Amino acid sequence: MDFELTPDQKAIRGVAREFADAELGEKIAPYDERHEFPHAVVKTLGELGFLGVLVSPEYGGAGLDYVSYTLIVAELCRGDASVGITMWAHNSLCTSHIDLFGSPEQKRRYLPPLATGRVLGAWGLTEPGSGSDAAALSTRAEARDGRWVLNGSKAFITNATVAGTTVVMARTEADPGPRGISAFVLEQGTPGFTAGRPYRKLGLHASDTAELVFEDARVPSENLLGERGRGFAQARQVLEGGRIAMAAMGVGIAEAAIDHAIAYMRQRTAFGKTLAEFNGLQGMIADLATELEAARLLMLRAAYEKDRGRRSMHLAAMAKVFASEVAMKAATKAVQVHGGAGYITEFPVERIFRDAKLTEIGEGTSEVQRIVIAQELLRRA
Repeated sequence: MDFELTPDQKAIRGVAREFADAELGEKIAPYDERHEFPHAVVKTLGELGFLGVLVSPEYGGAGLDYVSYTLIVAELCRGDASVGITMWAHNSLCTSHIDLFGSPEQKRRYLPPLATGRVLGAWGLTEPGSGSDAAALSTRAEARDGRWVLNGSKAFITNATVAGTTVVMARTEADPGPRGISAFVLEQGTPGFTAGRPYRKLGLHASDTAELVFEDARVPSENLLGERGRGFAQARQVLEGGRIAMAAMGVGIAEAAIDHAIAYMRQRTAFGKTLAEFNGLQGMIADLATELEAARLLMLRAAYEKDRGRRSMHLAAMAKVFASEVAMKAATKAVQVHGGAGYITEFPVERIFRDAKLTEIGEGTSEVQRIVIAQELLRRA
């Protein structure tokens, strides 16, 4: 068993860390305060090739493996989770869906601008009335006059107002279950297709999250993505990769929280000693670092199996649920170490704490991940 990264993987991680150290962190804090999307920063991600990580060079992408991808996501989220989630939602969800299930013509049309960052991508599955029970979605697509006409809405969509290309799941059959769902590619400016105002959120203030609305949105028939009625099956496969990326987000957030806690412990004094000299706080940091390393290994294991084309849904769920809970725990402890200072916005752990919570909710809640894991174990029995 080889735990060593390849030279290329180390180099890619180094580029991502260098970018995060130079361009994220405290430089993103003003965007967070203003709830403003960092367009210039995201444009730079495209120039670095980080918006086409998994796409073949044939379509303008970097063609990297999933292990490399998770390393990039973790480093970006260590710098700032808003930028990290913008990048991985674009890659793991929208772009990956088209790459996996698009026709040759759809790939030629949509992947190059997505992979180079000329266009951002969004992905619409969740609805106001269907979150964890995603197959209960009610957005409908009706075949009419040689087109598809969509009506309904989506909720909590990352990159909703800034995306030029969006993949949307809608019901095309009378079947109320997952077999009646199909996937479509929609372009910004499609009549009847609009995004609402960005939500005011607990955290991730510099990421764009909003509702999508379809009011007789007319979509060309050739924008059906893959087979009719197979949209939910496609979405499940896409979510496998998305959950690995969410695990990487958790790893990055946890690492940032621990780094800031250690820095504060070294410089803050109490009772004539630095906080770093207190045995209780040393033990806390040791436990968090151990759990972070376990989360990182679960993340890499899931990515490694995905790179080899093996079934990794339950491994992705394991990595996601564990890493997200480590992120929340590390962020909570980091705020506690800072005391009153951790509760004010001048210190980054306040932002890290707010950002961490989403990892336990997005891409399927922790409760859903445990169901996925249990079902796989019971299937094997």
